[in-house]
Amino acid sequence: MSVVIVLEGAGPGSFTVAVSPLAELSACLHALTESGHHPELRDWGRTVTAGASAELRAGLRRFSPLWSALRWRGFYPGLDGTRTAGGPTAGTGAAGRAMTGKAAAGTDRARTGPAPDTAGPPDPPGTGRLGPGLGEQLRTLAGLPTGRFAELTAFACVNGYTRFDFSRLLRSAEQRAALEHAAAALSAGRQELAAQLLRDPEGCRADLLGFLDLCRSEFFAEAWAGTEPELTRSALAVRRRLATGSGRGPGAGPGPGAGRDPGVRLGPGGTEDLAEALASLSPDSSRLAGPPRVVFDKLHHSVITPARTPVILVPTRYNSPHLVVKNEPGLPPVLHYPVDAPEVGVTLARSRMLALTDPHRVRLCRLIAREPMTTLDLAARLSMTPPQVSRHLRALRDLGLVGTERSGRFVHYRLDLSAVERIGQDVVRALQH
Repeated sequence: MSVVIVLEGAGPGSFTVAVSPLAELSACLHALTESGHHPELRDWGRTVTAGASAELRAGLRRFSPLWSALRWRGFYPGLDGTRTAGGPTAGTGAAGRAMTGKAAAGTDRARTGPAPDTAGPPDPPGTGRLGPGLGEQLRTLAGLPTGRFAELTAFACVNGYTRFDFSRLLRSAEQRAALEHAAAALSAGRQELAAQLLRDPEGCRADLLGFLDLCRSEFFAEAWAGTEPELTRSALAVRRRLATGSGRGPGAGPGPGAGRDPGVRLGPGGTEDLAEALASLSPDSSRLAGPPRVVFDKLHHSVITPARTPVILVPTRYNSPHLVVKNEPGLPPVLHYPVDAPEVGVTLARSRMLALTDPHRVRLCRLIAREPMTTLDLAARLSMTPPQVSRHLRALRDLGLVGTERSGRFVHYRLDLSAVERIGQDVVRALQH
């Protein structure tokens, strides 16, 4: 299965690169409740949960289906149909509306007028910001039509949207029954969240907004202050790559003119530049022709055509190493990419493990792990011909497991012990990517 991005007819104007605090908050929540996926964040997670209020702990349990395997689409930009492509601060459409629905404390939810603003005060306009602030994003969620909120939340409750239609969830007995049945088959937590959504969708939304705002005050404001500059640098670097194919990676620092909008003019390589920029977001990507496209190895299938449906790219630090692809019906697709994408993907990790199942290569590696050796030395020690040894060494070099040292006219081969030591860790990270 794979996610295919077809680039025929697309240009840099088909892509938006936005920095999103709400998306990064979802990544933080995922790291808090799925600590096994992010061992490097365990100490941070312990610190947050140790100081968390009872309300925050309850919310982490109650709403966890929204940031598990299938990330809730409400966390990502584009809900209101606008794009954050041009200026430093983008309009958000519905974000300007007063929040509706009851506050987390449980006030009346009459829709006859604006309700208390549980999202807090508006974010101040920031110089160089590449997207709306968290307060604006929470107000966008508050202004989302009730049916749309219920539809997107139902998708998260059942961990998928390819087999379900929840577009009429609040009016269709059949769709309500499908949600109840599918959620009950997955977990008690999903069943409980689905039940509240069906019983009181506006109450569910108000409670969720109150929880997200509580996250901001208890831990996320500090996390975001330390993360936003890095995400902004990555976003600017990717924007330049989409326009020019400059060869800079997603985490590269800004270069000359980084603050200028790249515009919509294709660089010298055309779609090749776009393909290079997109492929750099994941080690499990490939570039194909006829038509030009980038393929990401994922556990679901989706075809995205940016020429028809513009794509939003969102950098993340706390979500690393995951590359999350969102492609819900009727909304712009989103790629939530890590600023430090792992160098080793599923294909390379698997190939390295398979390479070391060959007994001849294992013996060869044992020899060159102790000291560098030439092809002739290895052939004599292993009772093999030099061409046979060369083929094994070439395969191991192509996989990044063996390096060379030249001494005069002799080439010595050595095992890259650090690469071998990382195989287990690389496999774990690759299986999550």
